[in-house]
Amino acid sequence: MKISAFTFIKNGQILGYPFKQSILSVLPIVDEFVINVGESEDNTLEIVKSINDPKIRIVVSKWNDVMKNKGFVYGQQKMIAHYNCTGDWAFYVEGDEVYHEKDLAKIQSSMEMYFGDPRVEALAFKFKHFYGNGNSFLDSPGWYRSEARIIKNSLRTYAPDGLFWLVLNSNKKSRYPRAKLIDVNCYHYGWVRSEAEMNLKSSKVQKYWGKEPVKIDYTQIDQFIIKEFTGTHPEIMNSWLPKSYGLYKADNSNQLSKKQKKHRLMIKLERLLKIDLSKKHYKLVK
Repeated sequence: MKISAFTFIKNGQILGYPFKQSILSVLPIVDEFVINVGESEDNTLEIVKSINDPKIRIVVSKWNDVMKNKGFVYGQQKMIAHYNCTGDWAFYVEGDEVYHEKDLAKIQSSMEMYFGDPRVEALAFKFKHFYGNGNSFLDSPGWYRSEARIIKNSLRTYAPDGLFWLVLNSNKKSRYPRAKLIDVNCYHYGWVRSEAEMNLKSSKVQKYWGKEPVKIDYTQIDQFIIKEFTGTHPEIMNSWLPKSYGLYKADNSNQLSKKQKKHRLMIKLERLLKIDLSKKHYKLVK
């Protein structure tokens, strides 16, 4: 069994991605790591090269700035990396997602366990969306609680807008992959970097959705969905995470948006009916 990992990244340094830590976090359990580096305004490519590991294979690409429809450029770049993978499994790792060293053996054994199971096409992980600081994470049906991140490389798949996979049953019909949910967390740090970095990201990527940049203000969020993180972070993140203390505090005067009010209602329904209403881009295999 051969395991490929893949990612794509552009302007990773100036946009505050912990992309080097992300790559290093799963490198021990993969046989190859395909990294699609877009032409950047910083030294992202040099940082990737500095890892200097024979497992890493770099693809340099140029993004299509003409494509401004619903973020499909992200789908293109994700697929460039994925389609260069030669393993039996393809492990997608986003540039702000990191895995804990204590979970690597379980991830690897899960791929071994389900490799020969035709019911299982993908493996999904639980998500910890850190927000504001490393002591706080978000728990809301508005923030996906799980997602498929590993898929069998023998499937006909593509990634619309880079957000998830669709399996092609025919040239005209597609579906979500059948996935087993593994009791492992993916640690998502995108909303821990500085607001300045997030706003720079907004100014550079919103055009791919045909939109104007949106100003990011971390305090404009519902305090109700912010929970305290009491576990440990991956060791590789200790030097990257800003020093912080206590739970992140939102702006108490913030007026809830329609979407935030909807999510509060969904949380009440979840508690009442003991269900999870968060979006899943896979079909759960029980």
